[in-house]
Amino acid sequence: MRFARPRSLLAAGAVCVVGAVGAVTVVTSASAAAGCAVTYRVGSQWPGGFSGSVDLTNLGDPLNGWTLTWSFTAGQQVSQGWNAVFSQSGAQVTARNQTWNAGLGTGAVVNLGFNGSWNNSANPAPTSFALNGVACTGSTTPTTAPTTTSVPTTAPPTTPPPTTPPTTTGPPRTFTNPIKLRGPDPWLTHYNGYYYLATTTWNNTITMRRSRTLGGLASAPDTLLFTLTR
Repeated sequence: MRFARPRSLLAAGAVCVVGAVGAVTVVTSASAAAGCAVTYRVGSQWPGGFSGSVDLTNLGDPLNGWTLTWSFTAGQQVSQGWNAVFSQSGAQVTARNQTWNAGLGTGAVVNLGFNGSWNNSANPAPTSFALNGVACTGSTTPTTAPTTTSVPTTAPPTTPPPTTPPTTTGPPRTFTNPIKLRGPDPWLTHYNGYYYLATTTWNNTITMRRSRTLGGLASAPDTLLFTLTR
């Protein structure tokens, strides 16, 4: 979708006075000269979540600090965002500039992205886009149709196995480490024709065995390398 508000031609310092019976509203030139264009896209959707992006163009005076707000209409919730500081109260989402993109000159564009949640049945485009409190105007037609991962409405058919799976009988099978029966935290390397195996004893000792072959490590003597003391 694209929202646009024409740039005011009021000179700096001028005011626009709107009169009504019993009330007068004064709008400063800084507010009157504000304006923006917004392109909103939904990149993808999946059960319970979706990704969205907003391209914000400043059509008004240069800004040093900006805030963009919009309202969701189907209970969507922003869970994660980037290129802005996101917050949400009810249906209204607020995206504030980060320190490195606070300056937004006339015609400058900033891209915002976020992940959110939805109800898996409706994800309409948000409404009421406003830059620093000044509403953007335009249509609300999505520019990109969302891609949705379908959720099956019925359970897929299942086919029973043609035969009953075999059962294992007899005593349980065990495995014995052929290199070292008890050796926590093993570390093995080969250097200059020897295999070296270092292990701990679960507490404060490190030992090492050395052998020309892997199988020989099973009977090689342990050499104490380190004992931790207080």
